[in-house]
Amino acid sequence: MIQVIPSIAIRKGQVVKMRKGDPASEKAYGENPLDLAKRFEEHGIEVVHLVDLDGAERGAPVNYHIVEQIAGYTDLKIDFTGGISTDGDISKAYEAGADYITASSIAIANPELFASWIMSYGREKITLGADVTDITTKKLLFRGWQKKSELTLFDHLDYFYSRGLKYVKSTDVSRDGVLEGPAFGFYQEIRERFPEICVLASGGVRGLDDIKRLNDMGIFAVIFGKAYYEGILKLKDLEQFIAHAK
Repeated sequence: MIQVIPSIAIRKGQVVKMRKGDPASEKAYGENPLDLAKRFEEHGIEVVHLVDLDGAERGAPVNYHIVEQIAGYTDLKIDFTGGISTDGDISKAYEAGADYITASSIAIANPELFASWIMSYGREKITLGADVTDITTKKLLFRGWQKKSELTLFDHLDYFYSRGLKYVKSTDVSRDGVLEGPAFGFYQEIRERFPEICVLASGGVRGLDDIKRLNDMGIFAVIFGKAYYEGILKLKDLEQFIAHAK
């Protein structure tokens, strides 16, 4: 069964969401991150994707205290991302209560270091973030989606797959926050090219039908955000889906 993972993106202490990664489109939702995490847990969610946007822009994590809060007051597993670029950053994340980390910019800037993390921390604990500008060119974005690399997704995955990579989180940024549906063909292409990699699909989820379709495709996990924050995707419906799928 597909793992259903809500995204909690933090900037300056607020839960926010953008359209297509554009900071000018950012909307704050007035949610307390811990209260939000507790609500997710109450409806059967087991993992949250905690995005430190301040850290992504700075190039080093900032919001460890929110990891500590969620880890201290819930039983949720936490996938922490945003600016992780050193072994010290990972150690602090795990000490704060994160169960996994997702890193993207460092994998572009220093692929040897990221590959070493897969070995030293274990492939179950490290996810590659590999987000693309569009699904045609598959050029990678990094540093909070504000910079574009000339690297392409499949070349990137080829390198890390041969070095033990198990998990990749990939977003078609052109669909993020616009509620137009996931890039199903894009995720199918990744699955066909790398059948042993577990894909975490992110961007464009409109509702339960999209999640069911990704599940039928064999996608490992789906990360959702905007559909919930805008009141379209209901937690009670997700709870029923999760319960029936077990």
